[in-house]
Amino acid sequence: MDIQVIDRTAEYMKERLSKDNSGHDWWHTYRVWKIGRKIATLECANLYVVELACLLHDIADYKLHGGDEEIGPRLAGEWLQGLSVEMPVVNHVTNIISTSSFKGANAKNKISTLEGQCVQDADRLDAIGAIGIARCFAFGGAKGNVIYDPSIPVKMDMSEEEYKRANHTQINHFYEKLLLLRDRMNTQTGRRIAKEKHRFMEMFLEQFHKEWNVEYSNPN
Repeated sequence: MDIQVIDRTAEYMKERLSKDNSGHDWWHTYRVWKIGRKIATLECANLYVVELACLLHDIADYKLHGGDEEIGPRLAGEWLQGLSVEMPVVNHVTNIISTSSFKGANAKNKISTLEGQCVQDADRLDAIGAIGIARCFAFGGAKGNVIYDPSIPVKMDMSEEEYKRANHTQINHFYEKLLLLRDRMNTQTGRRIAKEKHRFMEMFLEQFHKEWNVEYSNPN
């Protein structure tokens, strides 16, 4: 492992994401990096690949770049080649970045390596639980989405293209993505961590719907 490459990449991403307000900021990347390291260590994955992929996974998220799914892997590859990282590592990292995003309940998981599984689990773990709830509404605010609209139905059977074009509300997003992630964790470590975070989201939604429907236990 080249510690200098890790450190320079962390500094680069910290600067690059410093002004993000969509929940894909540096602190999201930092948490994914730390969670990814923990998972990779416990699952005996290649730590160098996992760290680099975690750090670079949101270098240019397609959701924030007009749906361009090539820009993230391309920029990550250019950065790593500029640091003279070996091409097998570059290719592994860019492949992870290009295949780890959630793109609908019916989309096939294209992750093919243990390292990719660790990175995907780390990213998804930061999308659920208390922090996941906060990030969900930060993203909705940045995109101009409504919090909730009962007239917009939850859509569970979307293709990748339908998911990307869907008129999401942030509460619907819990059912269309976030509540699905617990059972889609790749690693044993990811599954363990996801349990508590999943339950917290369920509790939040129970309270949200009570308040939305003005169902207070002590109205007096």
